[in-house]
Amino acid sequence: MITIKNRTFDEERALYGSKDILVKDCSFDGPADGESALKESSDVQVENCFFNLRYPFWHDHGLKISGSELTELCRAALWYSDHIEIADSRLHGIKALRECRNVKIRGCDIISPEFGWSVHDMEMEDCTAQSEYFMMRSTNLHFRNVDLKGKYSFQYIEDSEFDHCRFDTKDAFWHAKNVVVKNSLVKGEYLAWYCENVTFENCRITGTQPLCYCKGLKLINCEMVDTDLAFERSDVQAEVTTPVISIKNPLSGRITVPSVGEIIRDIPEAKGEIVVQQSRHKAAGAS
Repeated sequence: MITIKNRTFDEERALYGSKDILVKDCSFDGPADGESALKESSDVQVENCFFNLRYPFWHDHGLKISGSELTELCRAALWYSDHIEIADSRLHGIKALRECRNVKIRGCDIISPEFGWSVHDMEMEDCTAQSEYFMMRSTNLHFRNVDLKGKYSFQYIEDSEFDHCRFDTKDAFWHAKNVVVKNSLVKGEYLAWYCENVTFENCRITGTQPLCYCKGLKLINCEMVDTDLAFERSDVQAEVTTPVISIKNPLSGRITVPSVGEIIRDIPEAKGEIVVQQSRHKAAGAS
């Protein structure tokens, strides 16, 4: 392995097509304002580096990044790449990750609108994120202990699981399919509309008009706080452990709840069963 250390690069495609290299304590910044520093490279390790230029990691295969900073000027940093590990780094440029596969991210701070589009087979753990349209159209995601703030997150995702996470994001999980969210806090308006085969287990859900137009929706031992007009036109099996402000027109299934302020049935198709009974359980969502 070739080691490149304590260097500054600002030219176009500075290390284009590199193979089996360690880039350490380097800076990608300067007046030449060059793009695509490590494009078309393979088996690259990056340690304690600073990236302030665009498109550094496109079409890369086998990439490890640790202890590094990708600034807000480092836009679209990782595209069309695979077998990626990123640890203890700042990903602060727009569209930081897209069209990638086999990705592991740990201990990172992400501030990146449109992050993670069309990414497949990703693990994320112990991270914070701020983003709009976070992880759209991605599949096979496995997140643990992730804090997210944003809008329009996880839309059109499939085959994914989230555990011990905290999501503060409106319009999340729209059109999601085959997803499990457990032991998590989920806050935001209009949660998971049009989703299919989505399960929330031991979660705390907060916000207006959640879980509408759903198919195969399940809630297992969940709290619903400040939620109104819930489950409109949904097929749902739900065990709710807290009072709900209002439930509107569930199409099918069964909802158990300790109390509900208002049950609205103003369409003939709303045949879902609502059972008001004292809950014997307490949701175990993260606190």
